[in-house]
Amino acid sequence: MEKDLKFAVFGGGSWATAIVKMLCENQKQVGWYMRNPDAIGFIKIQQHNPNYLTSVTFDTEQLNLTDDLNKAVNDADILIFAIPSAFLQTELEKLTVPISDKIIFSAIKGIVPETGLIVGEHFHETYDIPFKNIGVITGPCHAEEVAMERLSYLTIACADTQKATFVAKNLSCSYIKTKVTKDIIGTEYAAMLKNIYAIAAGIAHGLGYGDNFQSVLMSNAIREMKRFTKRIHKIDRNINDSAYLGDLLVTGYSTFSRNRMFGNMIGKGYTVKSAQMEMNMVAEGYYATKSAFLIKSKLDKKVKTPIINAVYKVLYEAKNPKKVFLELTEKLD
Repeated sequence: MEKDLKFAVFGGGSWATAIVKMLCENQKQVGWYMRNPDAIGFIKIQQHNPNYLTSVTFDTEQLNLTDDLNKAVNDADILIFAIPSAFLQTELEKLTVPISDKIIFSAIKGIVPETGLIVGEHFHETYDIPFKNIGVITGPCHAEEVAMERLSYLTIACADTQKATFVAKNLSCSYIKTKVTKDIIGTEYAAMLKNIYAIAAGIAHGLGYGDNFQSVLMSNAIREMKRFTKRIHKIDRNINDSAYLGDLLVTGYSTFSRNRMFGNMIGKGYTVKSAQMEMNMVAEGYYATKSAFLIKSKLDKKVKTPIINAVYKVLYEAKNPKKVFLELTEKLD
């Protein structure tokens, strides 16, 4: 691949900020689209994002900041999207320029509500992006630890391994190690599912369940993920790899996990609306739960998803978390 391909990151949150930080370790110029012009103005003067990862400072001469989506697209070859899935389509509706010739990488861990598709499939079906030009950036990796430059690992997935390797190289640095895979569908679904399981872990914690139960919950979650992804896209994958099990564990256990935090609030008695209002960040697992539940309802009945079912009952049917999780305990082993 050409060495002078230009990157642009789309999103103003913590994960977008972390990705820009990684790219700045390797690129002289990085495009950065944020819809908030006030945040852009702040970064240009104060050299850090005013709302997320405020400890990360940037050399603003490296950044091509803009609130013009079409300019950001035109100025780059590789587009990395880190916009929450619930708001992705609304942002993309601003497009007036074609993106079919661009390389698209998703750092979004969710499903696009308007289409019920994972992000890669959404770009393929809605914008005619060939699958060879679509990739996924997944963990296990929390933006907060990237900000602190703690050693972290990323998995970069793309059907075209050359493109995956190129993106991996440009995200790698002293505190980021990368791995490449062709399992774009599996890694993207796993990234979506682990947020649901993290909400389950948070609910359990909020209800007062201890570490012993949490370990059983996570053990069952990885097996549920394996059944789900195998039915969706059957290829030879090791579910114990870091892109699947590792990402699940860090999201389910870490205090940085916004999905676990959201679940914990639900377990402690918050309503869904009140928990969402109190959080400063989007819990992707909330939207993913509905999409995963609808997808699994169309799958073979042999694909058992008791944890997804339980979280769906709590979040979307307003069932009592205590009763739902008491029932769930009888379905785990």
